[in-house]
Amino acid sequence: QVQLVESGGGSVQAGGPLRLSCAASGRTFSSHSMGWFRQAPGKEREFVAVTLWSGGSTYYADSVKGRFAISRDNAKNTVYLQMNSLKPEDTAVYYCAAGRLVVRGTSAGYDYWGQGTQVTVSS
Repeated sequence: QVQLVESGGGSVQAGGPLRLSCAASGRTFSSHSMGWFRQAPGKEREFVAVTLWSGGSTYYADSVKGRFAISRDNAKNTVYLQMNSLKPEDTAVYYCAAGRLVVRGTSAGYDYWGQGTQVTVSS
């Protein structure tokens, strides 16, 4: 069992940065791929970024490539999402998720989800 708790959300002006954290419980963190997803009001949840447990490769949605960076600290059981050059369209609830057999770019294969943290970007 893995429990995930996101933090770091808040309100920020367009162009500003924000860093989200996701703390995981459990001893199997290092063997799980960790992803970030977001859901804006009235829209479906969408993939943002993932760091794979095997090899540490990272992948990003086209909409955030070059602006967001995902990283993980296995010693701290924590995954981060550094968000730079934020835009109003980045406003959403951000979720972290963990899974062993994830399909990159999708929500398939994620077994555990956090409760989400709100990010609001004003113009």
